Amino acid sequence: MKQAIKAGDAAELIPDGSTLLIGGFMGVGSPHRLIDAIVERGARNLTVVANDTAMPGKGIGKLITAGCLSKVIASHIGLNPETQQKMISGEINVDLVPQGTLVERIRAAGVGLGGILTPTGLGTLVEEGKQIVTVNDQRFLLEEPIHGDFALIAAHQADYVGNLEYSLTAHNFNPIMALAGKTVIAEPHTIVPIGVISPDSVKTPGVLVDHLLERQPDGS
Repeated sequence: MKQAIKAGDAAELIPDGSTLLIGGFMGVGSPHRLIDAIVERGARNLTVVANDTAMPGKGIGKLITAGCLSKVIASHIGLNPETQQKMISGEINVDLVPQGTLVERIRAAGVGLGGILTPTGLGTLVEEGKQIVTVNDQRFLLEEPIHGDFALIAAHQADYVGNLEYSLTAHNFNPIMALAGKTVIAEPHTIVPIGVISPDSVKTPGVLVDHLLERQPDGS
């Protein structure tokens, strides 16, 4: 059985300078209460690995506004002008990674691979400084795994031992990131007894989850 913890206590577990894998796609499937707690703690110098930085006032965008981040590794920042402005000013270092390459690099970290081979980026600025591998006369870039000190993920339901179920598109990056974080903190919408979640619906087994956030008083 896992003891559920408060969002503020979870945020205290995350030291400044950590690398965070944060699930979500434009805020859908992101751990919003945990993000709020990190902002409230006043975290600094964090690196966030995510699909995007959402929008000002939403999801990861709150971390951008609050000045919590020094680096972002993402597939796009197009809908968050604050991220763009801070990148141009040099306040935040932004590493843009093609979406498929990004998720595969995270997956590689989670399953213990030394990297992935992809043709995406050949002949562009993306290939600068990277190893090129030839397989059957085809050239590929070797892209290295992306590990996280913490994986912060949102789930539809968790049971008492931390098995997680996701809802529709909120599934997105969360299960892959749960594999690649040294410490996994899950923010479920509800926590239910063992057996309520069908085994076929468990996408992240509880053995991967280190901490569960408790439900809010209203059960949301």
